[in-house]
Amino acid sequence: MDMPRSFAIASAVLMLSACASGGHAIDARTAAWWATTAALSGDDMEGRDTGSPGYDRAAAYVAERFRRAGLRPAGDAGTYFQRIRFDEIEVANEGTSFSVQRATGDRRPLRFLHEISVTPTWGMPARIDAPLVFRGFCAPSDMTGVRGAVVACFGTRRTGQPLFAAQMEAATAAGAVAMVRVDDTGFTIEPPRWPLAYARNVVLADGSPRPRTIPSLRLAATTFAEIANASGHDGGDILARGARGEAMAPFDFPARFEASIVTRERSSTSDNVLAVLPGTDPALANEPVLLIAHLDGYGRGTPVNGDGLYNGALDDAAYVATLIAFAETRAGRGFRRPVIFAAVTAEEKGLLGSRWLAAHPTPAASTPVAVLNLDQLRPLYPLKILTTLALEDSTLGQTVRDVAGPMGITVRADLEPERGLLRRTDHWPFMRIGVPAVSFLFGFDAADADAAAAYRAWYENRYHAPQDDVSTPIDFQAQADFHRFYFALIEAVADADAKPSWAADSPHRPGANE
Repeated sequence: MDMPRSFAIASAVLMLSACASGGHAIDARTAAWWATTAALSGDDMEGRDTGSPGYDRAAAYVAERFRRAGLRPAGDAGTYFQRIRFDEIEVANEGTSFSVQRATGDRRPLRFLHEISVTPTWGMPARIDAPLVFRGFCAPSDMTGVRGAVVACFGTRRTGQPLFAAQMEAATAAGAVAMVRVDDTGFTIEPPRWPLAYARNVVLADGSPRPRTIPSLRLAATTFAEIANASGHDGGDILARGARGEAMAPFDFPARFEASIVTRERSSTSDNVLAVLPGTDPALANEPVLLIAHLDGYGRGTPVNGDGLYNGALDDAAYVATLIAFAETRAGRGFRRPVIFAAVTAEEKGLLGSRWLAAHPTPAASTPVAVLNLDQLRPLYPLKILTTLALEDSTLGQTVRDVAGPMGITVRADLEPERGLLRRTDHWPFMRIGVPAVSFLFGFDAADADAAAAYRAWYENRYHAPQDDVSTPIDFQAQADFHRFYFALIEAVADADAKPSWAADSPHRPGANE
């Protein structure tokens, strides 16, 4: 059998890295971790999209690796799998079109998924034909004269300004037929990027009402500027004012927004992969610690530079691989508390796998007392700073400091709360039900130009793109250092006399008003 391309690339990267470090071999655990990452993000896994055959192959692979490492099944009916049912609606490329019809008679087509997209919802109209207006930040006080119109809003993500939900509420209340959010190019900590993989909405098929709203669209900033300029306004100045948080004068375009939207629906199933390392102290048997990482990716989508397969190597195959590496390191040797291993589905579709697990614990994977989440990690530069989400919310934060400090790792709270990372990854559903949790990012100081450049390059060129594959330049020593930290953290939490507790001033603690 020929070596898969992903393994070949991973091997080549390992050899090059060893040469670059003066010929020093990468340690065996890190090399095995990278080989597992390559296997999970290989082309044969097809990007592990929720509900796809490729995801099912990846889930079977993870379950087998858990079994071989001595973990016991913790899923449904004595298996490693927790089956979840989903409904989805997707906007089809074929037959879907967007354009701006100017008063002069010419039509400006808008390229779907490259400069405009729409979030599909059940009951969404198949056609839109309405005047186009701009209302700045789209606060309720801005929403005059928008009834029956498509309202364009500056897509701010900054605290203190109207965010998406508030803008949508204001647009709906004012009678707009659709809302278009214009990218904020000034939000450089996570810059907007195009194209998008697809326009898809996935929900749990649990009988809950399906979301129905006025259409919500997204428009590239450069496209908005072009349309505004053609209407006699300075699009660049408008965008610059919005990026600075300054008021933007409202205006009506001498144009109509037109759209034909073709949707298709389907139902699917996908599994969380659950395993458990039993505890050794019967008194702590009902206090499991949950290790979680998401197995799903984007699958196949809009090609970028000719590549339409979104392999998802660092997001998040690499950290499912970390769970496997830890299981193999333990080789069935337990801690005082049970440790649950969860490789969950549908994170990229709205944390659906972790939401299901939090609401439906299994007998062998009961509600945990702590969650140590792995996502958003990028070992692109040395591990000197570890940004820790929810650092001050529970005693877990001090445990993180106690473990990281002797290793020379500075622990830091999230310095970019506007990104909303706390709510964008799989520990959040557990925090919502009262479970203390932490999650991590490789941090850096602004003065560290190399780290800053590597971090920004990742978001601009690889994040949620086909280029997130094993060709990504990895700092393997940084990953080895993270493994050393994470494995020690698990031991500290799982063997502690007391379970983690919430900080009295945490806004996320049970009973707090958020």
